[in-house]
Amino acid sequence: MSEYTYLKKEAYDANMRLPELGLVLFTFGNASAADRQREVFAIKPSGVPYSDLAVDDMVIVNFDGDVVEGDMRPSSDTLTHAVLYKQWPQIGGVVHTHSTYATAWAQAQRDIPIFGTTHADHLTVDVPCAPAMDDSMIEGNYEYETGWQIINAFRERELDPEEVEMMLVSNHAPFAWGKSVEKAVYHAAVLEELARMAFITLQIRGDAPRLKEALIKKHYLRKHGKEAYYGQ
Repeated sequence: MSEYTYLKKEAYDANMRLPELGLVLFTFGNASAADRQREVFAIKPSGVPYSDLAVDDMVIVNFDGDVVEGDMRPSSDTLTHAVLYKQWPQIGGVVHTHSTYATAWAQAQRDIPIFGTTHADHLTVDVPCAPAMDDSMIEGNYEYETGWQIINAFRERELDPEEVEMMLVSNHAPFAWGKSVEKAVYHAAVLEELARMAFITLQIRGDAPRLKEALIKKHYLRKHGKEAYYGQ
């Protein structure tokens, strides 16, 4: 048995949740789980259908993107995950999907506006969309540069990845993360639902107003503040 079986199992379980939640079609997505002490993560192998996956198929990669253990090539998005893990030491899981509504917003190069309290339960700002990638980045190490596209957008907007745990990449698709890969899957599912709700809202009322600041603060802090009272 591999010394990384525990990590492969975490990644496998997370990847299998993606089709269950309707977040991926065919092989359109991946999830990874990190071990911070060992500075490695387990990620889905490239191009393998979810129905064919097994725990042992997960590939172990270090935070530089080098394969540590595995018989198959890791996801083509591996270097994006590696950049996020290396730059954001507080995260333990990353999920990338091409879920329909979130991807549509990314293709439109638009932030997802904060219209309602469901959104405010999870973050206090619009879901950010990173700007379109420069040609020089596209022609370089594309997946590596995608990671920096996300990091740089957070820096420019002065966002905290512990408070905003999701992002759209222009013309591409969504990424989400969390303290664990289970949380990353949760945030990926929330992101898709927020994208769907915002789309429907704008169909009903094209000039729908942004949620009031008082409601944003109330709903976010009741779950995330020092005096949070939601849940057990």
